[in-house]
Amino acid sequence: MAGNTFGEMFRITTFGESHGESVGVIVDGVTPGVEIDEAYIQVQMDRRKPGQSSVTTPRKESDTVYIQSGVFEGKTTGTPLFIILHNKDMRPSAYSDIQHSFRPGHADFTYLQKYGLRDHRGSGRASGRETAGRVAGGAIARKLLERRGVQVVAYTQEVGGIAGRTFDESVIEQNAVRAADPEAAVEMIQKIEHLASIGDSCGGIVECRIRGVQPGLGEPVFDKLDAELAKAMLSIGAVKGIEFGAGFAAAAMQGSEHNDEMDSEGFVTNYAGGIIGGISTGEEIVFRVAVKPTSSISLPQQTRNVDGEEVEIRTIGRHDPCICPRIVPVIEAMACIVLEDHYKRQAAMLG
Repeated sequence: MAGNTFGEMFRITTFGESHGESVGVIVDGVTPGVEIDEAYIQVQMDRRKPGQSSVTTPRKESDTVYIQSGVFEGKTTGTPLFIILHNKDMRPSAYSDIQHSFRPGHADFTYLQKYGLRDHRGSGRASGRETAGRVAGGAIARKLLERRGVQVVAYTQEVGGIAGRTFDESVIEQNAVRAADPEAAVEMIQKIEHLASIGDSCGGIVECRIRGVQPGLGEPVFDKLDAELAKAMLSIGAVKGIEFGAGFAAAAMQGSEHNDEMDSEGFVTNYAGGIIGGISTGEEIVFRVAVKPTSSISLPQQTRNVDGEEVEIRTIGRHDPCICPRIVPVIEAMACIVLEDHYKRQAAMLG
C-alpha cells in the first residue's frame, strides 16, 4: 500500500492494523545524540490510548512503547528508530456480522474498490488505531523541537455544537474532553455521554496553537508551511476541514481588516495565523480542524452489502462516541512532524 510515509528530511512510516498483532512507526532523519527513552514517548501514547474515560472507547490497550532500534545508551544514533506497540485487546469477532456490509461514513466501500479486498476487523489501516504510530513518531519530533524552543498545544474547542468560551491552557489535560474551558467541558461531556447512551456520535473542532517557531520556515510554492500542515491534518481519517488564523471568516473581512499590520516590535495582529505566503512569520501559528462524527454507531442504518443488496446495519463494537479527546495528541504529533521536517529542510538549504 503506497502512502504510508510522511515527511521529507524527517520522515515517519506507520504500519499495522487495528486487530493485527501490532502497530507502530519507523522514524528516519532523527538528529543523533539526543537523549530519548520509552518513558518520554509513553507520555504521549498515554494521552492517545483508548479506555481513558466515559467519553472514549472502552477498548483497553496499554500502548506500551518498545524501541527496537535507533537508540544506544539512551541517545539517538541517527539511524532509523523502529517503535512497536503490541495490540492486546483485539476482538475481531465483533465485526463478523458486518464483514460483508459497508458501514455508512466509513472506508469499507472505498477500500474494497481500491484493493479488491479489505480487512473488516476494525477497518485495518482505516482505523483510528493507525494513529498510534503517528503519536510515537510525533513524540520524537516533539523532543527535537523542544531543543529549538517550540511548543505545540492542541485542545478541543467545540463538541456537538457546544463551543468553549474561555481559554485556560492549564486545564486541557484536567478534563476528559481536553477542552480549554472547564465549564464548557462539563457540557461537552454530558452531550457525548447522552449520544453514546442512544448509540450515536458527534464531531467537533480542535484548535492547535504553536509557539516559538522561527520566521522563514516553509517553501513559497507547493510546499508552503500551511499547505504541509493541512496535508498532515487531512491525512488523519476523521479530519474533514482546516482553517488558519481568521480562516473562513476572512471571506467576510475587508483587506484593511484582515491585513496584519506591523510596528517597530513586529506584527500588531495575527489574522494570518502565523503563516504568510506559505512561510512562518514568527508569530503564533494557529489553525483549527473540523472532526467528523464517529462513523461506527450502533443505531440502525441503511446500506448495501458486497452483493449489492440493501441491508440494515448496526455496528456493535467499541468505538469513541466523539473522536475529539483522543485526536488532540494526534494533531499535535502531526504538527510536530511537519515542523521538524521543515527545520531540517531550512538548515539543509542554508548549508
